[in-house]
Amino acid sequence: MVTRVYGGPMPVDESITGFAMAVVREDGQWRCSALEQAALAELDAAITELRKLRSTGAVFGMLAVDDEFFVIVRPTPGGAQLLVSDAAAALDYDIAADVLDLLRVDPPDEDDDTIWPEGDLEILADLGMPAPELEVIAGETELYPDEQLGMIAQRCGFGEAFNKALDEL
Repeated sequence: MVTRVYGGPMPVDESITGFAMAVVREDGQWRCSALEQAALAELDAAITELRKLRSTGAVFGMLAVDDEFFVIVRPTPGGAQLLVSDAAAALDYDIAADVLDLLRVDPPDEDDDTIWPEGDLEILADLGMPAPELEVIAGETELYPDEQLGMIAQRCGFGEAFNKALDEL
């Protein structure tokens, strides 16, 4: 767990690998860009960064954490829509625990090894990703989170922008 130094910037937890990407659709065009690395460790950091992106279209974040799971974050006026691909990740990762906390869902038991997504499976339905398809992708345990997010990007129509942003990371 990373602790905040009062009055100072939030230190980045260097032990967490992966990527945090903002996805914006403006005037029919998709744009993907990297979020700060702190977004991988702190849900609040991801939401705050995404809220700074002004757009009349869709704005959401895709986080691939430690080759273990992914999180999709979509800010709303009253909070955020959230989806974590593996609820059990909350046992080992603060960001997954934060997602479950905001969703008001109890984390699974320590001995439960079942993988299931938790949150709003309709989070990207308006962008071409129906809940049943998103659930299938989240359940593909033999795929890495970046591969799962790449499938989502392709299905929603921003695969090229997603791949270009990944190459620039």
